[in-house]
Amino acid sequence: MSWNDILSATALEQAGMIRARAISSEELTRVYLDRIARLNPTLSAFVSVFHRRALADAREKDKFVRAGGTLPTFHGVPIGIKDLNFVRYAWTRMGSRATLPIFSPVDDKTTASLRRGGFVILGKLATSEMGAMPVVETDTHAPTRNPWNTGHTAGGSSGGSGAAVASGMLPIAQGSDGGGSIRIPSALNHLYGIKPSRGRVPNAFGKPDRDILYSCGPIARSVADAAAMLDVMAGLDGGTPHWAPPPRMSYRALLGEKIKPLKIRFTTKNPLVVSHPEIAAAVESSARLLEGLGHHVEEGTTAEGTLEEFLPLWQRLVADIPLAMWSRAQPITRWLGEPGKALDHRAMVALRRSIAARLLADFAEADVWLTPAVALPAPEVGAFNHASPEAGFRAAAQLGAFTAPFNITGQPAASVPVGLTKEGLPIGLQVVGREFADDVVLAVSRQLEEAAPWRGRTAALFGAPAP
Repeated sequence: MSWNDILSATALEQAGMIRARAISSEELTRVYLDRIARLNPTLSAFVSVFHRRALADAREKDKFVRAGGTLPTFHGVPIGIKDLNFVRYAWTRMGSRATLPIFSPVDDKTTASLRRGGFVILGKLATSEMGAMPVVETDTHAPTRNPWNTGHTAGGSSGGSGAAVASGMLPIAQGSDGGGSIRIPSALNHLYGIKPSRGRVPNAFGKPDRDILYSCGPIARSVADAAAMLDVMAGLDGGTPHWAPPPRMSYRALLGEKIKPLKIRFTTKNPLVVSHPEIAAAVESSARLLEGLGHHVEEGTTAEGTLEEFLPLWQRLVADIPLAMWSRAQPITRWLGEPGKALDHRAMVALRRSIAARLLADFAEADVWLTPAVALPAPEVGAFNHASPEAGFRAAAQLGAFTAPFNITGQPAASVPVGLTKEGLPIGLQVVGREFADDVVLAVSRQLEEAAPWRGRTAALFGAPAP
């Protein structure tokens, strides 16, 4: 088997190769580190690389393989961690000059779960400043670029995660999502990413999370990889489940079950953005594909909403970030965060719950909703450098028009690759389930993956040369 074949394999397939001793974790890690050294200067996906530490960890993992015994699911497989999360003995910069780098002696809860899952952590992945924007264009490094067309953005805020996986610098990555920050880069980079239900994955920092907008989740090249990584993150595999009702069995196991016919609604209409015609057509085509697989599918309509409803929630979230020097923050971050300091936390909880109740009632008529993940193709780098911070944010908010409502409701939602535009830019379909129905989202995603496979479509930069 060539290294091209190995790097084109899924993370689960690579883990199987390591178990079978067809390859070693150290060999695999070295190849990915070599790709990072060559591609990262162009893409700016990684903000730090743990070269020596990763190789030492990989060598230790190979010793466990030789010793025999039970190994965790992703034993020896490389991964990257978003630079909003803490990795032990590493710096976290959060894409900002407005706070001093934070050195952590311990992993946060998300990183700790992934380490228990057997991953080898290669480094920290780029994020927009404090995760506030859906593109990664910070003052701390060059813009994070899209491997499908480097003149375009990789999205955000988990843009480094999306660019790293789409370019073959990683087989899988961790992201976090407060308004679409897993689904947006997944859509723009032709990847599969799922934002789990609220309460499915423990909050990375141990915060009470029944009203928090954001959650961590996987960005992957296959549904099975994402399901298995969600098992690890949710404590269903090697941990303890969080407060959301647990599934009957692991999500990876549930993928093997036949899915019953579902009531599915789709829409391409949104008051904040006009869907690109090719993206709208791809959503409708996916809906008809599912109809052909036995589901009851109809076009639906959703309630009207405004950016002004969501804005206070986002401002309060940004304001809660402990910045040391707000004067050094980027203009849009300051425009969001400084007014957010005056917003009462209890009032924001009540606002979220009120909006969520309305949205949940609106989406209650179906088991699954389909929408564009992002209504527009990946914008060019610098597209949101507007004259005023407000204008820049409002323009960028179009990227999250379809994703942000489900951070308010806490419903599970995924972005599924469903094709390319005529210009060769990826299109993502959003699959949304009822509250806590992560299994249904994954099952429908798997049906789409099997009926219209996407792994054969890769970015030009994905090519894997022999080491």
